[in-house]
Amino acid sequence: MRPIASIKSRYRYGTLKRFEKTLAGRRLSKFKDIHQGKRCFFIGNGPSLRVEDLNILDEHKEITFGFNRIYNIFDNTSWRPDYYVSQDYKMLLGCQKAVSDLSLPIKFIPVDLEWEYNIRIKNKTPFKMLWMPKDNLAPAGFSNDLPSGVYWGSTCMYTAAQIAVYMGFKEIYFIGVDHHFQISQNNKGEIVVDNTVKDYFCDKYNEDKENLYVPNTETSTLAYIEMKNGCEKHGVKVYNATRGGKLEVFERVDFDKLFKI
Repeated sequence: MRPIASIKSRYRYGTLKRFEKTLAGRRLSKFKDIHQGKRCFFIGNGPSLRVEDLNILDEHKEITFGFNRIYNIFDNTSWRPDYYVSQDYKMLLGCQKAVSDLSLPIKFIPVDLEWEYNIRIKNKTPFKMLWMPKDNLAPAGFSNDLPSGVYWGSTCMYTAAQIAVYMGFKEIYFIGVDHHFQISQNNKGEIVVDNTVKDYFCDKYNEDKENLYVPNTETSTLAYIEMKNGCEKHGVKVYNATRGGKLEVFERVDFDKLFKI
């Protein structure tokens, strides 16, 4: 190994090992219990996502998390997420500039994506990702200590749930999480095609899908089960307010009945 590469490698390893003691890690402590006892909404990017529902969340000043390429809906609504989360390096490689240019208050991005894949996001809030062993389909754990790191769980929702628990939320509501894709794969590696459904709320969301991971809903279902268990262990309830879809891990609630519409 070349001397410079060796120095960089040791620096990165040391930073990750003691991340909670770095400046970036210490800054994450400001999020501890800042939303104690409140509820939040996780905005999925499925075809059931409606601009009208985002406008309702905006009008009621609900606290929301947005993910990945949610910005594709921004032209149609004044709603913006309070927190943005993205962790998929393949996805980010295809939209790095768009995400970097997003004017959002908080953009949670794994710290090592810049080192490993040269993904540079302006004004990001870096965090330590505790990666799952490659031979294990289920998440390796559920963290309630953001500065020390959060566990990978195949979906940004799993990451965000750990952040939300750290922030003190007591209720998490999903919308737009259809959990059903036109092309997906199962845990046997088999490709499953359903031409009756769309992947996302707009066609341009994954125009570069040949460069992206094929979603595995069996793996993400395991993550959602672990999310439910991890949240309940910390006194947090997760509900699914998605209009339709195939995610049945969480208790279903009617989105419209959450508001006086």
